[in-house]
Amino acid sequence: MKEIRLLEQNIVLISGYLARDPDVRFTQKGSAMCAFTVGVTRRYQDTATGEWKDDVSWIPVVVWGPAAERLKDKLKKGSPVHVEGRLQSEQYEDKTGQKRSALKIVARRVQFLAKSAPGAAPAPEEGGDKTAMDLEEVPF
Repeated sequence: MKEIRLLEQNIVLISGYLARDPDVRFTQKGSAMCAFTVGVTRRYQDTATGEWKDDVSWIPVVVWGPAAERLKDKLKKGSPVHVEGRLQSEQYEDKTGQKRSALKIVARRVQFLAKSAPGAAPAPEEGGDKTAMDLEEVPF
């Protein structure tokens, strides 16, 4: 049988809210790393009771380089974000010596999602000034 060659893809897109303020650290070589957790909610109806329930997944995200430094001033607990990146797995030993594994997203793009309030001012015309209510993006 002929071996099939598959195209491998590793692309992740999530939207949710920050679980806590981002944590920015620097490597020994001075490269910035920003880590935060995004809560992504899946709403579903319980088939037994008919009641609507929320299932929240907490997804760790890491951003590297200059973008990581910009994020520390832009994001805070509860900020709505859209994250694009790739999955990365890591193996480690916990405090008891047990081997563990974890998945996280290494972001290549983080987009801030503004909350629109009823009666908010319309977006400015092209070339106009941006307001805090506009979508913001950190370029990578």
